[in-house]
Amino acid sequence: MIIRKLRLDKGWSQEQLAEISGVSTRTIQRIERGKTASLESLKCLAAVFETEVTDLREDQPMSDLTEPTPTISDADRAALAKMKEWMKHDDEGYLIDPSLNDGEREALEYVRDIKAFYINLWSYIIVMAVLLIINLLTNPGYIWVVWPALGWGIGVLMHGLTVFERFSFFGADWERKQVEKRLRK
Repeated sequence: MIIRKLRLDKGWSQEQLAEISGVSTRTIQRIERGKTASLESLKCLAAVFETEVTDLREDQPMSDLTEPTPTISDADRAALAKMKEWMKHDDEGYLIDPSLNDGEREALEYVRDIKAFYINLWSYIIVMAVLLIINLLTNPGYIWVVWPALGWGIGVLMHGLTVFERFSFFGADWERKQVEKRLRK
């Protein structure tokens, strides 16, 4: 929660914070949802926000208060900065190959998105086939499998429309507008 507040105070999106800190976007999303962050992630985020790791931990159990808390020295900050140069991650958490140019990175990301869609599609087909068999064996008079097929099918359709860029409701422009709207409040 405090990470989200600090990020919004700076006017950054989750992707921008991930790029600056070297922490994956998914990790930042998990931390903002209240999941426990690793010490390494907290160190990277503390360096970016120029604060101590202890300031990023909101709800510390009583046992944690007695243990010494790590501080980030200037040498650690320099090492983190160097590490961020070497170990940048994309939105999916993959390590970015520094030898790739921007066009190659975008192509690689697009291929990964297509791969995720096809995995989702094949999972849908296999699970629906198994459910149809179960439906026909247990209750052939009522075809209930149509309901999960319809629900998941809508999700697969939306995934495909987004991946193949036919529909982009929650794109970068939407995210930027939402951040600006929240900062005006």
